[in-house]
Amino acid sequence: MVSRGFLVVLLCLLFSFSGCSGASHRKGYVRVTKSSRVQKKAEIGYTFSGDASYYGKGFDGKKTASGEIFDRDDFTCAHRSLPFGTKLKVTRIKTGASVVVRVNDRGPYAKKRVLDLSEAAGKVLGLDKAGHAQVEATVVE
Repeated sequence: MVSRGFLVVLLCLLFSFSGCSGASHRKGYVRVTKSSRVQKKAEIGYTFSGDASYYGKGFDGKKTASGEIFDRDDFTCAHRSLPFGTKLKVTRIKTGASVVVRVNDRGPYAKKRVLDLSEAAGKVLGLDKAGHAQVEATVVE
């Protein structure tokens, strides 16, 4: 049988630890979580531009942030906040070459980049020779 003193000590410990996560209750404090950075819906026609690169061999067969397996031969990309499944028309500004890709991963982690394209998509835009380039991306679906 459990003693009364033990129960009192246990309850005191439980109450004392219940306030440990109080950082989110501070005035003016907003907790930023991974899910709060992800857009809930991508508006068709939304356009953004910036530097894009591609990734392939080292990631082939590994799980993406969406849970699917990365295939460097698919037309996919990584974006920091667009919902998974969003389709983008990506156009290389210098050449006019374009490709439609689907967001299935998070990134890029290089601060100045806006997209990481799969190897297949990168080749269509000529990134296999240039490494990275300025692109314009528009949500199409």
